[in-house]
Order: sequence, then structure tokens, then C-alpha cells
Amino acid sequence: MSTVVDQLADQISKVLLGKREQIKTALCCIFAGGHLLLEDLPGMGKTTLSHALADVLSLKYNRVQFTSDLLPSDIIGVSIFAREKQSFVFKPGPIFTQLLLADEINRATPKTQSALLEAMAEGQVSSDGRSRRLPEPFIVIATQNPTSQSGTFALPESQLDRFLMCMQMGYPAKEAEISMYKNAASRSVKQSLKAIINTEQLLAIQQAVDAVTASEPLLEYLHRLVLFSREDKRIGVGLSPRAALGLLQCAKSWAYINARGYVTPEDIQQVFVAVAGHRLIGSVDMNTTGTALAEHVLNSVSVF
Repeated sequence: MSTVVDQLADQISKVLLGKREQIKTALCCIFAGGHLLLEDLPGMGKTTLSHALADVLSLKYNRVQFTSDLLPSDIIGVSIFAREKQSFVFKPGPIFTQLLLADEINRATPKTQSALLEAMAEGQVSSDGRSRRLPEPFIVIATQNPTSQSGTFALPESQLDRFLMCMQMGYPAKEAEISMYKNAASRSVKQSLKAIINTEQLLAIQQAVDAVTASEPLLEYLHRLVLFSREDKRIGVGLSPRAALGLLQCAKSWAYINARGYVTPEDIQQVFVAVAGHRLIGSVDMNTTGTALAEHVLNSVSVF
């Protein structure tokens, strides 16, 4: 499996220089069957990563630019009266795809953000009293600007919890950024991205991730992490059972990426911050970020 992951990472690295670790984290999330939230300043490569993932994974791709006047029907679709049929016909929205980029999701109102909840949780949308299945796989990659920027709405906890992982892109290293300057005028690299696996292979990978095993001591370690997050005084809201299951699934995916059929403590540690950081909320008297809280939990709980 590591060979395929290296091929995928090599392709994406052609357009996203110096971000191999972030690329592997994004692949880990997709292999685990989850949705990904990219949180960073504008211009850091969030949109580039999502588009490149769609290309190399052979996924049908749609992008929705979230704005303050975006309506739920702009995402889900709407029924239009067809005169020739004398009936209403449903016109699917951009959500009917395999990989949906919700660009700058926190610039839309909470009402529009909530239009994604059913789709992300159940792989379907409801409109006009009828439920419609979405394609498989269905993946949402959302980008989010810092809430300190003007025109943003904070994502509610229920929406954040639908994202299996959240990560920051960060600034590129010096060598990668200089290389970016040199190739700034060339679009040939973007056009040269090739598909490495198809949809059937991706679904098979997701099934193989489910089959990765976790020993009893490993599950005990995972539970200690979750329990500490619920009991520590620095943390007001700890990890839910759904978050714990997501952590296990991501650890399985990381083990699979590294060509192992079993989970190790290092796999949990590798994905913990990305899974837990956006879910943890500090207590009232603590002004601490979720990422810092996740690192605190990881450093406070022993493996054995």
C-alpha cells in the first residue's frame, strides 16, 4: 500500500510543494471514509489540495463558493415545474458529486452550513419530502478562514463534529516556496496530474481499512485518551463516543497507509491532533485552542 500512497503523494506534490505530511493526512482521512476540514489563511493551497485529490483519485468534483447570500437550495438542488411534463422535476445541485469542495464554508450563514449535515452523516439529502442518495464515495472537503477575519460565521459544534479530521496547511518551507516562485507562470504541471487509482479501487481501500485490527491493550490506550479529555479541568467539552470511533478509524487508516494490518500506539498519536483538535473546547476559565488541548491530552496519557 505504501507504494500507491507514494505515487499519490508524488502526483499531488507537483502542485503542492513541500506539503507531503499534509497530503498523507488528507489521504488518511479519505481512506477512513471521512470528511476533511482545512483551516488556514487564504492563499495557503487549500483549494489546490482538494482539486488535486479529486484528480489523482478519479473522483467527480464540484466546488461551491460559500457566501453570505448562499441558500441551501443552491447546494442541494431545487424542483422546477416542467411545462412539457406538467409536473415538477428535481434539478440536482452541486452536492450530487463524489468530492465536494465547500470553499470558505464559514462565510455562509449557519442555515446554509446545516444543509450539509444530513449529506455528511448519512450520504443522502432530503428535498420536497423525499430522500435522495448521493454518489459513492461521497467526500466533503471544506476550507475555512480564521474566524478573526471579517465576514465569517463560526461553525456550530454539530457541523464541526461531522468532519473526521481538521488540519492546517501552514507556510511552505523556504526551498519549496522559492521553487514555487520559479514555476509561478507555468500551468502545465497542473494539467499533467494523472489519476493513480479509480473509484472501485478507492472503495476497496476503504473496506481494507475497516479490516485493520486493533488489540485490546490498544483499545484501552485509546479509551484512556478519550476519558482524560472528559475529566481534565482544562477541557470543558471532551471527546464523544463518535469522536472515539473516528479516532480509531483514522488510526486504522494510518496503519494501512504504512502497510500494516494492525494499529500501533504511534498510529493513534499521529492522527490524534487532527481528529480531536477541532472537537475539544476549553473550560470557561481557559483560553486555549483545541489543538493545544489535544496536544495536552496526548502528552498527559501514557501508552501503558
